[in-house]
Amino acid sequence: MIQLFEHATVIDGARILTADQATARGIDPAAARRNTLAHAILAAHTQGGDTQAPGSADAPGLRLRFDALASHDITYVGIIQTARASGLTEFPVPYALTNCHNSLCAVGGTINEDDHLFGLAAAQKYGGIFVPPHLAVIHQYVREMMAACGGMILGSDSHTRYGALGVMGIGEGGPELVKQLLGKTYDVPAPEVVGVWLEGTPAPGVGPQDVALAIIGAVFKNGFVKNKVMEFMGPGVANLSVEYRCGIDVMTTETACLSSIWQTDEKVRDYLALHQREKDYKRLAPQGPACYDGLIRVDLSAVQAMIALPFHPSNVWPIAELNRHAEEILKSVEEEARKQFGDAAAQFKLTDKIRDGRLYADQGIIAGCAGGSFENISLAAAILDGKSVGNMAFSLSVYPASEPQALALLHNSSAARLMTAGAILKNAFCGPCFGAGDTPAHGALSLRHATRNFPNREGSKPANGQLAAVALMDARSIAATAAHGGRLTAATELDWTEAGLRDVDLRYHFTPIIYERRVYNGFGAARPETPLIFGPNIADWPAMSPLPEHLILQVASVITDPVTTTDELIPSGETSSLRSNPVKLAEFTLSRKDPGYVARARAMQALEQTRLANPADPGLLARVRAICAPCGMDEYVDGHAALADFGLGSTIFALKPGDGSAREQAASCQKVLGGWANLAVEYATKRYRSNLINWGMLPFVVDADLAGQLRVGDYLVIPRIRQAVSQARPNILACLVHESEEGGQIRGEQITLTLKELTDDERQIILDGCLINFYNRKEKR
Repeated sequence: MIQLFEHATVIDGARILTADQATARGIDPAAARRNTLAHAILAAHTQGGDTQAPGSADAPGLRLRFDALASHDITYVGIIQTARASGLTEFPVPYALTNCHNSLCAVGGTINEDDHLFGLAAAQKYGGIFVPPHLAVIHQYVREMMAACGGMILGSDSHTRYGALGVMGIGEGGPELVKQLLGKTYDVPAPEVVGVWLEGTPAPGVGPQDVALAIIGAVFKNGFVKNKVMEFMGPGVANLSVEYRCGIDVMTTETACLSSIWQTDEKVRDYLALHQREKDYKRLAPQGPACYDGLIRVDLSAVQAMIALPFHPSNVWPIAELNRHAEEILKSVEEEARKQFGDAAAQFKLTDKIRDGRLYADQGIIAGCAGGSFENISLAAAILDGKSVGNMAFSLSVYPASEPQALALLHNSSAARLMTAGAILKNAFCGPCFGAGDTPAHGALSLRHATRNFPNREGSKPANGQLAAVALMDARSIAATAAHGGRLTAATELDWTEAGLRDVDLRYHFTPIIYERRVYNGFGAARPETPLIFGPNIADWPAMSPLPEHLILQVASVITDPVTTTDELIPSGETSSLRSNPVKLAEFTLSRKDPGYVARARAMQALEQTRLANPADPGLLARVRAICAPCGMDEYVDGHAALADFGLGSTIFALKPGDGSAREQAASCQKVLGGWANLAVEYATKRYRSNLINWGMLPFVVDADLAGQLRVGDYLVIPRIRQAVSQARPNILACLVHESEEGGQIRGEQITLTLKELTDDERQIILDGCLINFYNRKEKR
């Protein structure tokens, strides 16, 4: 089904060649790296020229400018507040502010709608695009109205993927969008490029989610495409509709890749023409033999109907295999729940949902940028035509990705088929994807054509004893399951020769007047006199100090899970209403993973506030001496009349933090609580590491053996850290201070912290304390 080539591979027309085979045919693999689509697009957007192809050993770092930006109502307030504090006067490129995350306005009183009014005023003031609530989810609006072949778009949402339309999309934390708004660049090492060769045709009943999950299962755990660009090509592309391609493409985020790009064809031209944008079409294909750093070969005809079981999209199984071995496979999920949640998972049982040898689910959801497409929903409606989801616990909710798509579903009778089958048709909303809508019951199993199934992603709260589970599936199989009252059923089990399945009317009719009448498009027509509208929850970022000469950090949390998601660092769901208030939101940091973290971080922050108010405070001096004594630094402390040069704060350790969402708050909340660094064996994504840097936090890498030594309450003494950052030293000596297990004696040991791959600007951002300080300092020079 899927074959991985872990070596340089050259695609020459229809031939797949190793580097040696290519050389024997007179092809220079090094030169062929320039022929990839990724290279052409990156080179066109790199400021200051491009001297080597991405993936080359001596390739330079890239300084990218994007053609457009996109944010939603969880992120745009913070971005605009940061940019405003850094000198923003006008949006330099089209910037879409969509309202698809906090659009229900069901939590937090007036504050969600207050944010929307702020967004509209900002679009008017700075010349932006404002998409009102319920009209479209962020990525569907960009697909329909903004994507242009050969372009690049940066979004403050991790699923910013428009590769199927010939656009390289990258999802990042808000500060990276701030840089673009201020005319700066997105700086990244030139990424490697991995080819994705598609061949064959999917079997009836196999949808885009099935193909995507199969790829994720093959490449996530081994990091095959981590921080790389995935480039889709091959004869199989022509056998997929554009919406099908988009469904695969948006899920590439879950591979941990940096971006994606697809070859384009007449189907893409037709898609853009349908949306009155044929001028944005460009034929994209490799320019001659193209060399890739690896290859994923996918036989679409061999892909089965798939399911990703809790608690990650890479926990992938063929549905048929799960049905054959349900007891054994589900016990492994229960065991994983106990590892992650301890007592909260003591009563968590998925095996109880096996009846008469088949697994039964409690809920089905088809929604968002991955599932809510016209084609997915039309086929789900055809499967349910004349059937019923039943009147027991199982329920089915369907969220079209935009109002134009919802209208098309009315016109082709799909909406009527779903409603008469007992499904609930809802508005364009991302809530089910991040825990703000259709939260299942405790102990329930929800099947979702959405993007993620991380722990508590669907809205449950394990720390409070509330634990539900999400499995990812394609809309076709969810509909087949719904037609059987919740009994897990692969759509490939259906008879696709049956009338209504093979002949579903998938002709789409786009109605632009929906957007013309409601979307505010002010790009190029900024009205600087427009006042911003501030609701009572919208707050400025608190003041942040520059990096001090020396740091003393308490380890406030130690997380040893294989991967830590941004949902665990700062929960989604009800906290989304507080994304415009940094201080209030910070109180929820790690609340579902380590509820004691905030109190520990606040305690160190209180000491730092004492130091800033009175650096000669005798009690504080004595405490700092005691911490530094095991390191032999107490005399050094005594050499200072005060602690003006010693910063006190907190840090967290996690093996691999930052998988999942691009949300900057996973880092900024730690900084608001006095955090100065993360310790990690590796970072799950480039975007989380960037968020740390942009909020003035040190992204340290440490040896894996340290995980067994660190304990909550330990101290990390880092002398001359400011000097080390200024001089770009990759290895920094520090002292770990903790009580020994034998008798509680305080002892210290030297450790090495690694700080690599920082650009000059990134080092200065850390020195200044955060991106806002960095820009304010530059303005004052």
